[in-house]
Amino acid sequence: MTRAGRVLGCLLGLLGAAEALRTPSADLSLRASFGGAVLQGRVTAGADDELSGIWSGSGRARLLRCTPRCEAVAAIPVTGTLRLGADTPYRVALAGEFRAGQRVGLVLRFRQSLLNVEAVVARP
Repeated sequence: MTRAGRVLGCLLGLLGAAEALRTPSADLSLRASFGGAVLQGRVTAGADDELSGIWSGSGRARLLRCTPRCEAVAAIPVTGTLRLGADTPYRVALAGEFRAGQRVGLVLRFRQSLLNVEAVVARP
């Protein structure tokens, strides 16, 4: 193997390791629905991570897999970027009463970390 090939292989290995160790981040909002709200947006984490819980001031959110119909799951797999919303395969539902413009603090739990974010309730 040439030197350039070894350097390229090393760089690709480092990029893979950086991806696996990526600090979770999220860009989220809430869409009010009957009896609560549905989380919308995207969550970014390292390769082979999972979202195992979300909490707000009103309690724990329900994690759902909606293919073909919605059922509760213990965790949602995150491989890089996870999209969440009313029309995605995985959904997150929060119980409670939410008003448009309200700011809601959320705690997201991953395998080895927690992430605090703020989501704004979108106008209907």
